[in-house]
Amino acid sequence: QVQLVESGGGLVQPGGSLRLSCAASGSIFSINAMGWYRQAPGKQRELVAAITSGGSTNYADSVKGRFTISRDNAKNTVYLQMNSLKPEDTAVYYCNAEVFNNGRFPGWADYWGQGTQVTVSS
Repeated sequence: QVQLVESGGGLVQPGGSLRLSCAASGSIFSINAMGWYRQAPGKQRELVAAITSGGSTNYADSVKGRFTISRDNAKNTVYLQMNSLKPEDTAVYYCNAEVFNNGRFPGWADYWGQGTQVTVSS
């Protein structure tokens, strides 16, 4: 089994910064892409940023220039540095990873974290 555990959410004022972390653990043989998604109340979940194992990145237009995704392959961890936060960034942020697990039933699968709340408000 594979688990993703997120941390770093919270309440911040507009213009502030937060750093999210997501650590993958369990029966992991390899991790391909890792990413962050978010879901605001009444809206669909959307991609915020993604990063491949080689370091190529992709961002939603709404966060380009403000958010930075990075990863530590040795620690199976992905980060999201969020700067210049706006009220419209308020959402539950979810970590996602494409993992080849080497457990009882090996193979590729998508795994999700439990979500962490980010609230941007004065």
